[in-house]
Amino acid sequence: MKLLVQPDDGVAPLLEAIEGAKTSIDLYIFRLTYPAVERALADAVSRGVVVRTLIAHLNGSGEDALRKLELRLLGLGATVSRTDEDLLRYHGKMMIVDQRTLYVLGYNFNRKDIERSRSLGVATEQADLVGEALRLFQADFDRKVYTPGLDRFVVSPLNSRAALLELIEGAREQLLIYDSRLSDNQMQRVLERQAMKGVEVRVIGKVEKNLREVVVRKYGADRLHVRAIVRDGERVFIGSQSLRRAELERRREIGIIFDDRRIAEQIAAIFDGDWVRANGVKEKGARRASA
Repeated sequence: MKLLVQPDDGVAPLLEAIEGAKTSIDLYIFRLTYPAVERALADAVSRGVVVRTLIAHLNGSGEDALRKLELRLLGLGATVSRTDEDLLRYHGKMMIVDQRTLYVLGYNFNRKDIERSRSLGVATEQADLVGEALRLFQADFDRKVYTPGLDRFVVSPLNSRAALLELIEGAREQLLIYDSRLSDNQMQRVLERQAMKGVEVRVIGKVEKNLREVVVRKYGADRLHVRAIVRDGERVFIGSQSLRRAELERRREIGIIFDDRRIAEQIAAIFDGDWVRANGVKEKGARRASA
């Protein structure tokens, strides 16, 4: 596992992955406005790499913008498919290189997300995760039904609620959460219950309700575009799912849950730094409000 941190790492890890591709790149695209990424994809095609792209049927920019994106990708030599219209939005950010390395990202391929936002991603070669990601990509690419086969590969709206509830309910000591839109009623109740049982629960972002013993701070820098949870210093979630109903039940969102103490410690260190810098402190049940 390798952690990707924005804005620290920038676009370099993604360019390195694309430039190193030998046979194939499968890519979900919600937004793509980073010229260097487009050039790298074009170069990959020119080397004989099969580039398949799946673009959202709706992304907030309108049909004209989507059609222009589609034409740009076709002009690069990529194969392009539009997602189905069965869900409110297809919002996952995922890339698979050479059917071997999986990238699950919290950010889009644009400068705002990569250069001016706090966000995270993860790269892995774990065969079970890569295989499951390929199954999902193929199903969505072909507009066919996908049935989850791996609990820790988190796919909304199919298994995300159950997987993330299990993650949160399993905490014994601590939950560190990045989430700018935490509003799902069930998730809020569980977080409050865990905090009342003595679990340290800290959130950087925004929580809809005033939860007892849960301490929330607004992100103190430019922009927060990350969904991540660290449980008890060992178990990690990174993905595109906020803990809100729409992203759990009505949209295609993608994340993974994994055990890696080294990465958990990395994220916790980043979180603690962001916590110190956070402004607009909301101390809801402030027994753990110290920096």
